[in-house]
Amino acid sequence: MVMARHLYASTPVVDGLPLLAEPEFWAAHLIDLYDDALVESFGVDPADVEGMLERLCDKAAWPMFRIPLAGGHSVLVHYNSGEEYTSTDYFIAHPDWRTNDLVLASTDEDRIGPGLCWAELAALLDTPGDGEGVTDPHARLLLLLPVLGDTNIPAEAVTLVKDALIAHGAPDDCEPLARLLLQGHPMWGVAPWSYDEDERAWICAGEQSPRETPLGDHLPDTQRAALEDCLTPVGSCSGQAALASGTGAATGNARNSS
Repeated sequence: MVMARHLYASTPVVDGLPLLAEPEFWAAHLIDLYDDALVESFGVDPADVEGMLERLCDKAAWPMFRIPLAGGHSVLVHYNSGEEYTSTDYFIAHPDWRTNDLVLASTDEDRIGPGLCWAELAALLDTPGDGEGVTDPHARLLLLLPVLGDTNIPAEAVTLVKDALIAHGAPDDCEPLARLLLQGHPMWGVAPWSYDEDERAWICAGEQSPRETPLGDHLPDTQRAALEDCLTPVGSCSGQAALASGTGAATGNARNSS
C-alpha cells in the first residue's frame, strides 16, 4: 500500500496547477483510459501530448495537484517518477491526521483501485473546499476520472464528462471519447458499489479496491465522521444513492450504444 505523505517527504514535488491550463495535459493525464488513436479527440496535437508526457515523467519534478474539500480535507493527485517508471497516486489527506493518508488509487505495481464511485465523484465536483487548489468542476472531474470504477453510472455522467472535455479544448463531437473515459482504468476496471447505512460509507466489491472496507475505519470516530461528511455533503447522500441506483442509462448501456 502506498504510504502517501511520507513517501513524498524528500522528493522533488512541484505544483501541478499551472499544467491544467495546457490543453495537452488532459490527453496525457487520461492516456491510460483511451486508445492512442483517439488522442486527437481532445483537440490537441499528438506531438504536444508526447511532450507533456515527458514533463509528467520528469524525475526531477513530480507534479502534485490538490483538490480542496470541506473541513480541511484534500484529494491529492501525485505523479511519482521512480527509477523504472512513473505512477500516479490519488489519496485523501488532512493536515491534522497522525496516520498515513488514505489511498484511493495508485498505478504503481500494487494496482490499487477503484477508489471512488460515481455518487462520490459527482458530489465532489462542487464541494466547497478550504485553501488553494483545483476548484473548477470540469478540471476536478477530469483529474479524478482515473480513480472512478463503477458498474452503474447514470446517463448524465456522459454529458458531464463531455462538457468537461469541451471546456478544456475538445471538439463538440467528443461524446464517444467521454463514454470511453467512463469505462474504468484498465488496471482495475469497474466494480459494483453499495452504500452501507450502518457504516455511513460506500463499499466497493472490487478485489483491488481500498474501499472494500469503510474508508478511514481505523480513524477516531470524530475524524471518521468528518471524512464521511466531506465525501457526502449534507443532503447529498440520498441524491447520490439515486444516481448510483441507475437512474438513466448506466455505463453498460453507454458501452452498447457507443
